[in-house]
Amino acid sequence: MHISDTPPAAPSTAAAHDFGLIIIGDEIMSGKRADKHLAAVIERLNARGLQLAYADYVGDSPRRITSALARAFASGDVVFSCGGIGATPDDHTRQCAARALGVALALHPQAKELILQRMADMAREQGTAFEPERSDNLHRLNMGSFPIGAQIIPNPYNKIPGFSCSPLRGDAAMGAAVHFVPGFPVMAWPMVDWVLDTYYAHLFRRGQWVEKSVIVFGAMEATLTPLMEEIESRFAGIKVFSLPSVDHPVHGRHIELGVKGEGDAVSAAYAELLNGLASFNAVLGPELVRE
Repeated sequence: MHISDTPPAAPSTAAAHDFGLIIIGDEIMSGKRADKHLAAVIERLNARGLQLAYADYVGDSPRRITSALARAFASGDVVFSCGGIGATPDDHTRQCAARALGVALALHPQAKELILQRMADMAREQGTAFEPERSDNLHRLNMGSFPIGAQIIPNPYNKIPGFSCSPLRGDAAMGAAVHFVPGFPVMAWPMVDWVLDTYYAHLFRRGQWVEKSVIVFGAMEATLTPLMEEIESRFAGIKVFSLPSVDHPVHGRHIELGVKGEGDAVSAAYAELLNGLASFNAVLGPELVRE
């Protein structure tokens, strides 16, 4: 299913990147669990004046995961990958990330220390002796085997880290990167927040991105298309959108027609949109503003 990166280094001042999302797991594809990551990542990006450009859903197929990650690394985008970074037989994401980058997996020293801390905490909570050389504890260290060059993402819930990889081999703060977090929302979402605030604060546009729209009754999208195209051609950086509805509980059949972009340009484009609608004798309803 498809819908249309010691302290980190200082971020690059390069142009803004698109943001993407990959959600991995057979449990999502089979319907055993409903995805919650898409809405949560959209909310976190929007709160920072950013937008999600696309999302991919992938089952637990190593071939498909590797292909999706290869596209992500090649895209030049900032991509979050949720799920599959554990150490059970159905967790393939770490291995697929290394394969997509053409590098080996290696136990990350910081990840090893964090996982050992977590295991010691668990033993203490259970009132048992901590045995780091026990076979199950040695197996847990696999969760810290990341593609060579990866940087860790702290996990405030249980210390087991995620990781970030850049196609430039080693500096996720360069901008384009894939950031890998667990499938568990309680862990994943704080980790997404940390990545955004640590690496991409220079891209935040809080209060700059504005969306203005109006409810239009009794009009057809095909009739309004030339007006929409004219507005987009006249105002650089502005997107015009049309959201038709046939059974809205309040407005019934209508079109929500609007413009979105940055600041003053939105106001000017929206004024022209309203002027254009007047020539169609369209019946207008409530106006909406989202920031």
